[in-house]
Amino acid sequence: GEFVAIVGKSGSGKSTLMNIIGALDVPTDGSYYLGGEDVSDMTGDQLAAIRNRMIGFIFQQYNLLPKLNLLENVELPLLYAGVGREERHNRAMASLERVGLKEKWRNMPNQLSGGQQQRVSIARALAGDPSLILADEPTGALDSRTSREVLDFLKQLNAEGNTIVMITHDNSIAVEAKRVVRIHDGKINFDGDVKDYAAIV
Repeated sequence: GEFVAIVGKSGSGKSTLMNIIGALDVPTDGSYYLGGEDVSDMTGDQLAAIRNRMIGFIFQQYNLLPKLNLLENVELPLLYAGVGREERHNRAMASLERVGLKEKWRNMPNQLSGGQQQRVSIARALAGDPSLILADEPTGALDSRTSREVLDFLKQLNAEGNTIVMITHDNSIAVEAKRVVRIHDGKINFDGDVKDYAAIV
């Protein structure tokens, strides 16, 4: 799988592109294929089904529900996807184990550091075994050491075959990917290998 960074300043159009890639919105023009399916004319329900089946989301602010423990937070997308209780539990526990937090499954989000909360967010994204992991500013709320840990983990996931699209405004984060797409005023003005991008920024 690829590891692509979509980089651009605030207002460049990267959030709109992220919403289209994540099947949260449809393009006003053109076509968008995800896993061989044209999603550009899909209804809201069809888009939701595609999201549940194919996409794992990682958000800047983690988006963990404070009244649910870690296991329940990781189970949520599986619940929405109609996965049975036992399989849901097993997949969520396996996901927490992958991010090194299996022992803390009973903990509430507010008992964790920011880096640990982001790892739970990653576990939640992985639980559904998605074709695509979409990470929106995944290090935006973290200090530099914890950011490094999260980026290394994303690289590890990519090495294991996961396709990752990471949205960022920060060139120092973008160059951690293998391919960079830069957006300016709604247009792509660079799309290429990270080595070529690193040479021009």
